[in-house]
Amino acid sequence: MAMHETKPVGIVGMGVTGQSVARFLQQHGIDCIGFDESPVSVTDIEVRVGSFHQADFAHCCRLVVSPGIDWHHPALEYARQTGIPVHGDIDLFCEHFEGEVLAVTGTNGKTTTVTLMQTLLDTLPGGIEAGGNIGRPMLDLLDEAQPARRVVLELSSFQLERSSCLRPDWAVLLNVQPDHADMHTDMDAYKAAKQTLFEHQQAGDRALLPLDREWDGLQQQLQQRGVDVRRFGRVSQLTEQVCAGIWCEDAGQWHVFWQQDGQHQQVSHTEILLHGMHQHMNLAVAAQAAADYGVSAVVIREALQTFRGLDHRLQWLGHYRGRDWYDDSKATNPDAAMAALNSFDKVLWICGGLHKDVDLAPMAQAIARHVRHAYVIGEEPRPYLELVKSVGVPAIHAGTIEQAVQLAARFAHPLPVLLSPAAASQDQFRNYAERGRKFTAAVRSLEQAA
Repeated sequence: MAMHETKPVGIVGMGVTGQSVARFLQQHGIDCIGFDESPVSVTDIEVRVGSFHQADFAHCCRLVVSPGIDWHHPALEYARQTGIPVHGDIDLFCEHFEGEVLAVTGTNGKTTTVTLMQTLLDTLPGGIEAGGNIGRPMLDLLDEAQPARRVVLELSSFQLERSSCLRPDWAVLLNVQPDHADMHTDMDAYKAAKQTLFEHQQAGDRALLPLDREWDGLQQQLQQRGVDVRRFGRVSQLTEQVCAGIWCEDAGQWHVFWQQDGQHQQVSHTEILLHGMHQHMNLAVAAQAAADYGVSAVVIREALQTFRGLDHRLQWLGHYRGRDWYDDSKATNPDAAMAALNSFDKVLWICGGLHKDVDLAPMAQAIARHVRHAYVIGEEPRPYLELVKSVGVPAIHAGTIEQAVQLAARFAHPLPVLLSPAAASQDQFRNYAERGRKFTAAVRSLEQAA
């Protein structure tokens, strides 16, 4: 970024990301001005509040747009047409960070994967920091007197579509499922945003893609540029073509595996504390990243066996009223909930919430196979009740999460209880974390009432 610019940098959206951009620019002596459609509590810079208009950005030398702002807002489109550079904080980060960048994107599983990657690679000289969508704005990682040698970035589609120069040394696309496709023009636009992660990779860089055939074309494109591309996924036998994933030995038995020093390393799922095959896939990806950077197989194996996972992601809460309880409140879409259901033989399922008009039908088979009884919460219960009943599984509208817990606790057989809503939470809660906390409190109150 040119330090001699006489025009200010415009920061569009003054939430957590926008404020981190403002701090970074001020530390570098760069004049900036903020824009937000709602009042915000920011005292260090001027912030103009109100709807965005074409003339607002005319006096800015460039615009840094936060992930929560519509990337195709008419005022931003006009700025582009007039030659004003428009991008996100990733570009600022890439301009100033001199170390190695590992990057993770996907609809589900990003935070679990990034957290374990950070844990594993922090054992190496120079360490590693995590940032981006995981909670700490990436520009804050540059505040340290001596920044880590490496960073691992969790990147959403909204962050990626704002990037024009990101070139990660190591990158993985975990999955693409239609949870946030409604926030883009269509599903193709959502996929394109995710694939931006690999757009500038060249020879010497590494990319990890799912085994699904839809990514074969992307593999070919990357390989033509000299990128080292490998695949991960679920397999029935170990082959050199798949470097990491889940090896299903037979029904009910599987191993997490990764490739290291020309051999496949593996850990049985029975040795892993974290529950759920879909979460084990995230562990496999993190293990492969660690192996690629020289972490020993002994350290990787121990980490996989002891990692307890993150709050609200198929988290075991304990044994209350004769049954196990699991908090998977982060499962805000059908794919995530289906993965959780497939992790059990039979469960009592608490589901529902803000529907967002997503297609629930793909869950039908998993519901029929794994759900003994369903308890639907939220203000839009009908789609969930109709789907569950259509496959012959009993269901009841419980209304609140507290009532659902009470009803499940009275069920005759001591089956585990799973909160995996397949829905957003904002109809009854601020976010999925609050929903998970309310569920946890309701479950633990069972012990007090006993």
